[in-house]
Amino acid sequence: MKVEVSVPEVVEMFKEIQAQPEKLFEMIRVNIRETVGSYLSSLMDIDLTRFLGRERYEHGQGDVNHRNGSYARSFTLKGIGEVQARVPRDRKGEFSTQVIPRSKRYEEEIRQDLSFMFLTGISTRSLSMISERLIGRRISPTEVSNANKELIDAVDTWRNRDLSQAPIKYLIVDGVGFDMRIDGRIEKVPVLVAIGVTETGHKLVLGFQAGDKESASNWREFFKDLKARGLNGQRVTLGIMDGLTGLESVFKEEF
Repeated sequence: MKVEVSVPEVVEMFKEIQAQPEKLFEMIRVNIRETVGSYLSSLMDIDLTRFLGRERYEHGQGDVNHRNGSYARSFTLKGIGEVQARVPRDRKGEFSTQVIPRSKRYEEEIRQDLSFMFLTGISTRSLSMISERLIGRRISPTEVSNANKELIDAVDTWRNRDLSQAPIKYLIVDGVGFDMRIDGRIEKVPVLVAIGVTETGHKLVLGFQAGDKESASNWREFFKDLKARGLNGQRVTLGIMDGLTGLESVFKEEF
């Protein structure tokens, strides 16, 4: 399709740009989004061609699958914003493109950025409010929470990791209060922390778990968890702690 623009239209466009220079950049962004959307649509069409094993309008033999139109899909890219693409379909419903995964609404780098901002203390509600300015699309608090789920899973994996290969000689234990959001309120939550020092002098955070630092039974449970994860208590020769009631005796019993 040939697009013709008259000289008066061009002049009028430049007058608008002179009056509002930011319009030029908005025009560029819109054009880029449209181009990227067309590019992604073409890639998915090629993906379907590869899946079917034949070109468009090429006939196959026997009970073969066929193209079955397409549906609109939005996807958000870092630095570009929300783009619109067409996802092709097959008649048997067997095709699933990897260009834009069905379960994803934005690229992986955006998820990583959301998790990083969440770690700095920005709430899910605040992230939702500023997301439209940052990436061109408003992300709901639920989407932010889902993006952080992988981060939480990674922390849980680290927190429960095997300790059998850690040659811990000294153990530093203490209770620390962390500010946590619980039911919409910020509360100070006590957390038990253990830092190990290896035979070569390296410090490792071995574990942490919520618990009252004044409770000897909580400390015992915490120590048992460290040993259950493989920590060799026979190699621990020194425990460093403050004067919490009952902590010293529990440490001696467990190590």
